[in-house]
Amino acid sequence: QVQLAESGGGSVQSGGSLRVSCAASGYTYRMGCMGWFRQVPGKEREGVAAVDAAGEISYADSVKGRFTISQDNAKTTLYLQMNSLKTEDTAMYYCAARTTYDGTCGQLRRDYMDYWGKGTLVTISS
Repeated sequence: QVQLAESGGGSVQSGGSLRVSCAASGYTYRMGCMGWFRQVPGKEREGVAAVDAAGEISYADSVKGRFTISQDNAKTTLYLQMNSLKTEDTAMYYCAARTTYDGTCGQLRRDYMDYWGKGTLVTISS
């Protein structure tokens, strides 16, 4: 079965950088969409960045110019490089995947995703 395992979370000061990773396994086909979402207690899970099977990348406005999503050549590891971090970036970061490639990846909608990791915590201090 499909498994997504995040790693790389931690604590950094505002202005710093961090990279989180997501190791994907349990399938042999190419996912239609893979992305990063984040959630803080009391708020809904929000889309951060996503890349579809054609390589098209989308970002939430709040992270544009600061975060970069990428994959390894085998498309088995998803990365999120986070620079110029702000305290408001503090959240649990989740990796997610959608099987279907249908042009919806860029909408960053959590209800479109089929599989989820357990999350990795990112804490930004001032």
